[in-house]
Amino acid sequence: MWSRLLVLVQVMLLVGCSADNGTGPLDVKWDRDTCERCRMVLSDRKHAAQIRYFPPDKKRSVVNFFDDIGCAVLWLSDKPWQQDPKTEIWVIDHRSGAWIDATQATYVSGQHTPMEYGLGAQQEKVSDGLNFNQAKQYIQAAEERNQIHTAHLLERLKQQKEKRGQQNGSDEVGGGE
Repeated sequence: MWSRLLVLVQVMLLVGCSADNGTGPLDVKWDRDTCERCRMVLSDRKHAAQIRYFPPDKKRSVVNFFDDIGCAVLWLSDKPWQQDPKTEIWVIDHRSGAWIDATQATYVSGQHTPMEYGLGAQQEKVSDGLNFNQAKQYIQAAEERNQIHTAHLLERLKQQKEKRGQQNGSDEVGGGE
């Protein structure tokens, strides 16, 4: 009987230790979990992020993973829980690999990150580092540049397609004569 009780207690302890306690970062399943925004697999162990938030229709928190702090910031920007004090944003310290509070981190530019926002987070402050609000502005500016670039690229592709269509149309007309 005591052995069954001991096994039951051990199982309860294991379940209790592995359960999500509703705060803090979760363990990432590297090369399996995907970014909530861009759907890329998380494999860069120096630039990932995660956001824990409390949707109004749920009793427990939800955690989403991101492959780059840029994806996390942009995903969160239009969410109703963005300003909720219970919302937690975690980012990996690019030097130590430890999860740190993204709102307290210092961000350094010039990093090679999965989505090329180029910011690495770290616990220690540096003179040319960005605070979280500055990092958000940096990310927004990078996104605007990329969208403008993307819009121009899409317009060029559209023009090329129209030009090919015109050329094919004249070839078809000329070939039938």
